[in-house]
Amino acid sequence: MSKVKVDLQFCYGIASLSHVFDFSKKRQNVVYAPNGVMKSSLALTFKDLSEGKASSDRIYKNNDTKRTITDESGAELPPESVFVVEPYNEAFKSNRMSTLLANRALRERYDEVRANIDEKKAILLSALKSSAGIKEDIEARLAEDVTNDPTEFFNAIRRLKPEADEGLYRNLGDLKYGAIFNAKVSEQLKSAAFKSDIESYMEVYDRLVSQSTFFRKGTFNHNNASDVAKSLKTNGFFAADHSVYVSNRDVREEIKSETDLERVIQNEKDSILENADLKAQFERVDKLLTKNADMKEFRSYLSKNEHLIPELVNPDRLRQRLWVAYLGLAIDPLNDLMATYDRGREDLEKIVEEARQEATRWSEVLNEFNDRFSVPFIVTMENQHDVILKADAPSIRFRFKSADGGNVPVNESDLIRVLSNGEKRALYLLNIIFEVIARREERIETLFIFDDIADSFDYKNKYAIVEYLRDITESEFFKQIILTHNYDFYRTVSSRLDLHRENKLHTLKGAAGISIRQEKYQNNPFKHWKEQLPNGGNNNFLLAMIPFVRNVAEFSGKDQAEAELTRYLHVKPGSEELDVQQLQELFKQVIDFPVDFTLPNANQKVFELLFMQADAACGMAEETIELETKIVLAMAIRIKAEKYMIAKIADPEMVSNISSNQTFRLLKKITDDNLVDNEASKCLKQVTLMTPENIHINSFMYEPLLDMSNHHLKKLYEKVCALTA
Repeated sequence: MSKVKVDLQFCYGIASLSHVFDFSKKRQNVVYAPNGVMKSSLALTFKDLSEGKASSDRIYKNNDTKRTITDESGAELPPESVFVVEPYNEAFKSNRMSTLLANRALRERYDEVRANIDEKKAILLSALKSSAGIKEDIEARLAEDVTNDPTEFFNAIRRLKPEADEGLYRNLGDLKYGAIFNAKVSEQLKSAAFKSDIESYMEVYDRLVSQSTFFRKGTFNHNNASDVAKSLKTNGFFAADHSVYVSNRDVREEIKSETDLERVIQNEKDSILENADLKAQFERVDKLLTKNADMKEFRSYLSKNEHLIPELVNPDRLRQRLWVAYLGLAIDPLNDLMATYDRGREDLEKIVEEARQEATRWSEVLNEFNDRFSVPFIVTMENQHDVILKADAPSIRFRFKSADGGNVPVNESDLIRVLSNGEKRALYLLNIIFEVIARREERIETLFIFDDIADSFDYKNKYAIVEYLRDITESEFFKQIILTHNYDFYRTVSSRLDLHRENKLHTLKGAAGISIRQEKYQNNPFKHWKEQLPNGGNNNFLLAMIPFVRNVAEFSGKDQAEAELTRYLHVKPGSEELDVQQLQELFKQVIDFPVDFTLPNANQKVFELLFMQADAACGMAEETIELETKIVLAMAIRIKAEKYMIAKIADPEMVSNISSNQTFRLLKKITDDNLVDNEASKCLKQVTLMTPENIHINSFMYEPLLDMSNHHLKKLYEKVCALTA
């Protein structure tokens, strides 16, 4: 993946974008994009690709979206090779975290021992499933019944093995655990009343049924009869004029309705239970065993397995006896498993201890995060050896730093509630770091799209992010497109990653769509202008330097030069008469040039030159407008606006008394005195918003101009010109 070609149309507001990101010299491309240009839209388009989803245009939904993202060979990038890092996503958790293993050899040793044990365990569990009549969770059930811990299977069978060796409780081996201990029956077995009544019930029931000629023990009892009656009624048997014959007390009787059938059943029950005490006992216990299908089935199971009844007095004891019986029936697989387990146990204990002591990549990752980021919490992992050996999900824990230098444990949900936005983003980035390192371990060729990941961070944490970005560059199979609207972060990343010219990019939004191009000024534009000015070939360099040189004069304590240079930036008495030669001499007073020089247009008035260059800029294609041209437009807009406002105010004394913030104070006077109409007022307010009062040498101060659309600057200049026409 040495190049990535992006060709988009109508993707989330991007009308058109075609660009080739080149990674042949550097594995990163950093893209500065003012807000509203394309940054998030491009990131979202890549995210769609990574998730295998189609992209669209959310506003102009009828447009045909086109998305082609290919490598240098023309092949589409596979979804798994693209990973988009959003500015913040609280819900994101890397699903690759458990792949960060400390020591592959250690894991292989562990797996080999476990595989031998698991093979023998599977044989035993298969036998237990057959005996117990249980298909799932048999290992956990056995362990829970014996040790109260579903994970302690080996301790459980070790505890039961002596009794199984003696063949105890083999008479229970034909009983099915699953038939006895389903959820509803288990709940009923806990009842003291049931335990007391069950034996009495069975004694009474057997006597009653043995006396009946209608019911038959073990085949057709009163529950079966009631079910038949309900089924015939539900299915409309009697409504269809059908009938059945029943034999009762040696009489064969035709039954033509559900009422007659229910009468026969009830009469038989009544005749059996004519003794009042026996009937009361029967109905009380029978009610417990007929309340649902599970209990009815269990009642039938009891009638076929009367030897189970005495064991029901102590259900917990019964559970363990059943497991002893089943293990006794599978004594050979049990012995084989325990012998294998005992041989491997010592090795396992040594391996686990090594895993606990291993200085793993997990520790390095977490320690590095704690050191690099300035946040009020510490991140730890508590089950490191389980992650290493068993591929468990990492158990990340947090400790909040206290004022006294200590720390206290805190849940992640509680931690998030007290963190600032920047601190939450740092926590989010920890999961991103896990994802990155996991991909590095698996050597997954990946194009990372970073979408303003430094937003809301303070400077120390911004530099921590830059360090991580630099770490990523060390992997030859990782590529990065770093998107940002923060010019300072853009400059920092460009510098710290030592990027080439072709990897430092700016975006430009035009009428036809978005274009991406190399940044013209890779380092300090002021230095370039200063070096080129003596050649006399670029008037925009001369004009753009005025605010910068004025600030140098201010910093250098050259107050007179500062005051004179201010007259070129605002309309002051005599400003319109100032010429290029005077400006040239002021420049030489403030800064040192490598050679002496004389500019060719020495007698030209600076304001005239400014307006001429601004007029020319309005005729330029927007993608050709550079920083110096933007500064010229901004200066021209402000000078024309001040000239217009001064003429409307018509108070030279008031204007001459303005010592600072001249454009703003003129606007306030115009607005307070209602000297212009609404359209003119709106235009002048735009001037104060769109043209900064100071353009500093520092990048912070000309970033607003970089963010300003070339199209908007040109339109505002045209509006101001229309006011003064």
